[in-house]
Amino acid sequence: MAVYTEVSFDEASTLLHTLKLGKLQDLQGCSGGIENTNYFVTTDQAAYVLTLFERLSFAQLPFYLHLMKHLALRGIPAPDPAADRAGDILHELKGKPAAVVNRLRGKSELSPTHAHCTAVGDMLAKMHLAARDFDRAQPNLRGLDWWNETVPVVMPFLDPDQAALIRSELAYQNHVAASSAYTALPRGPIHADLFRDNVMFDREPDAQGNPVLTGFFDFYFAGVDAWAFDLAVCLNDWCIDLASGVMDEARTSAFLQAYTAIRPLSAAERELLPALLRAGALRFWLSRLWDLHLPREAAVLQAHDPAHFERILRQRIAYPIQLSTHLNQHAFN
Repeated sequence: MAVYTEVSFDEASTLLHTLKLGKLQDLQGCSGGIENTNYFVTTDQAAYVLTLFERLSFAQLPFYLHLMKHLALRGIPAPDPAADRAGDILHELKGKPAAVVNRLRGKSELSPTHAHCTAVGDMLAKMHLAARDFDRAQPNLRGLDWWNETVPVVMPFLDPDQAALIRSELAYQNHVAASSAYTALPRGPIHADLFRDNVMFDREPDAQGNPVLTGFFDFYFAGVDAWAFDLAVCLNDWCIDLASGVMDEARTSAFLQAYTAIRPLSAAERELLPALLRAGALRFWLSRLWDLHLPREAAVLQAHDPAHFERILRQRIAYPIQLSTHLNQHAFN
């Protein structure tokens, strides 16, 4: 999250009053993330997050907001956008699209154990199944088309070795996308950005000592795409050693077994998961290169290091995942 557009106390207060969310008591700009302007707001009723959208348009945003509401109504712990008197959940503030959602309780777990990975894998599968009957469609805007457009833009900032790697990987991903196995991948709405900092857990475990997952948030990269790509994005963050990009075997097994206990993988997914892990690494390497070298000004901004996902991509190429070591028989359709 970041602050590109300054919102005054009075401006936020007026919007919250319109939404009948109570009297504003505190307004704090958020850092962490780079796409939108975000504020933590506290009223005399509850805590919320106010977001002004800096890139997404009024036409694009209903997909994300209604997806969140769809999931929340089906028991998935996602932020629930607040509606105005007319029932609209997309608002306008300072000439920009805006939304207000409930602030999830708890905190993110940035050093997850296999138990955290079990909880996230389980809920990710439930989220995919819960969204099957969502009646809106929008592509993953940071998918293959965007990769093909963006690689030439970031190429001047790369050294020869990096340039060779990114060209080779893009060619490989275009080849994969043209395959019959890729066409056969089960699809639906995906989060597409479910990193450690986009999941919340209670501060205290349950009676059995297990972490309690309280929410998935930041759905503003969501789109209709392969469910297995969503799984790959998660594995590349939740189940790795951050310093090296090496996959942690115990966390990988925990995540995959929890996910597949709810939604077993198809033959096409089993075949292409190694390629999708590479695709997930490429997508975030590209976006971090884009944000580093073509930045926007923000009052509060936390940049991310592109080298992190370059390391992960090299690891996924050199050491493809061996699904047989992580999955039980129930994991297969």
